[in-house]
Amino acid sequence: MANEEKTTPETNIATEQSETPVESEVPTEGGEKAQESAPETTEMEDIQRLLEDARSKADEHWNELLRARAELENQRRRHERELEKARKYALEKFAQELLPVKDSLEMGLAAAQAEDADVAALREGSELILKMFDEVTTRFGIETVDPQGESFNPELHQAISTQENDEVAPNTVLIVVRKGYVLNGRLLRPAMVVVSKPSEQIPPGVDTQA
Repeated sequence: MANEEKTTPETNIATEQSETPVESEVPTEGGEKAQESAPETTEMEDIQRLLEDARSKADEHWNELLRARAELENQRRRHERELEKARKYALEKFAQELLPVKDSLEMGLAAAQAEDADVAALREGSELILKMFDEVTTRFGIETVDPQGESFNPELHQAISTQENDEVAPNTVLIVVRKGYVLNGRLLRPAMVVVSKPSEQIPPGVDTQA
């Protein structure tokens, strides 16, 4: 027939292509999950980084604490050694000052043992040695408590007996049996004394022989 259109293989291919529906691009489920997981991964990395920083600072502070404790322990030990040394050698200077006194005492004793010993010279030497000793003790704050004729002071004196005496006021030190000593205002030992008391006068007309 003259009106029929001739079809060729190329025409059929074109027709099939035009009739085939075009598929639209739809995002897959996996792609959505990949897009959603990206922010979560970044957040976890930030948290991990913060944890590492915190751990590093904690380790640094712990090391500082250990160093501080070690330094305190070293200071404590140094102070203990210094205190021990101070206790051992606190009297070093005082002892050095006393050595000449001891030397003089030994020389005086040797002189007293001689056959031609001079008593007057020995007495004079003993007085000089005692004076030397008093000078040493005074330099180191030791003062003598010699309350002869003074009022009795219980903070510095120790009464070992009393004697009747109307010539002085009651509680007056009559005799110093042993001197006392004070170190920089602190009592080392009290002075042992005998204290006065009023006599027990017998009223007139009382017969004491009855």
